[in-house]
Amino acid sequence: MSRAFAHQEVVVRRGSRSELPLIVAVHSRELGPAAGGCRLRRYDTWQDGLADALRLSEAMTYKAAVAGLDFGGGKSVIALDRETELTADLRQAALEDLGELVASFQGSYRAGPDVGTGPEDMAVLRRFSPHAYCAPEEHGGIGSSGGPTATGVLAALRAGARHVFGDASCTGRRVIISGFGSVGSGIAAGLAAEGAHVAVSDVDQSRKDVALASGYGWVEPEQALSAPADVLVPAAIGGVLSESTVPRLTAPLIVGPANNQLTEDSVADALADRGIVWIPDYVASAGGVVYVLSREAEGYSHEAAHERVETIGETVTQVLDLARSTGTTPLRTAQQIAEHRLTTAPTHNA
Repeated sequence: MSRAFAHQEVVVRRGSRSELPLIVAVHSRELGPAAGGCRLRRYDTWQDGLADALRLSEAMTYKAAVAGLDFGGGKSVIALDRETELTADLRQAALEDLGELVASFQGSYRAGPDVGTGPEDMAVLRRFSPHAYCAPEEHGGIGSSGGPTATGVLAALRAGARHVFGDASCTGRRVIISGFGSVGSGIAAGLAAEGAHVAVSDVDQSRKDVALASGYGWVEPEQALSAPADVLVPAAIGGVLSESTVPRLTAPLIVGPANNQLTEDSVADALADRGIVWIPDYVASAGGVVYVLSREAEGYSHEAAHERVETIGETVTQVLDLARSTGTTPLRTAQQIAEHRLTTAPTHNA
């Protein structure tokens, strides 16, 4: 997927208010304006934050292209070091700095929430630019995109189940969800309603009581990959699938919203060699992006945007059928679909 330097534009700036490193990476505008979330997190060095922005913006390009969106890939990062205390005043200053930076792109980069930020933070950015999405409704946005993301994963999961088990229904199947946050809990609720046996896992032990009270099983984090399951749903951090973890897997189907689940692309081959069907994360997790851009950038109604999210199931079927017929991995097939769009669509470079 990567070339030596494939990004179209990268801006690194020290915030005038916060004095924190701010990064906006635009990987591609070939299909339209770049879009991608704002990440606020701690790093060992600001260069690690830059690497995160470069990697995630590239993934956003592929996510939008495979989903059929007329948008490119971008990402913004507020890089906090390990020692600095993130006070309310510093957080506000950093968001205002980022809002000013997003505004300087004049719509060629569109921001939304990501790790460490949420709708209220987008309301701060929106004071500087209308191209900050998912602010609360009272601030002109649509709020959290967690629900549509979960809806898209469920559509991808049903398509994957039909491919692997011959039946899209998850009734009676054991599903382990690794990560019980807002998206993971939405996926759990949807699967339980369909009659699946849901067990969840989270590094935050306080989530255990919530899970058990909701009627779900609980799996300790260190056992989430190896516990017997029909379906594994990575819904927390990335980098969980590696050459060392693949031999421990038991589920024949893996599909979830966590970004960058593979430590490297070659892990897709290791999964295929074990007969495990892995749906590329940027395909399965596109529901939130599809819904938000449909609503806030393209003016779709809630119903129309929701229907568009459901088409992720059709995309997954296309990817898996083509991978099976050509003998390639789903990852390579999804990459080929994205690259075809990127190289054949009229360029926007917005």
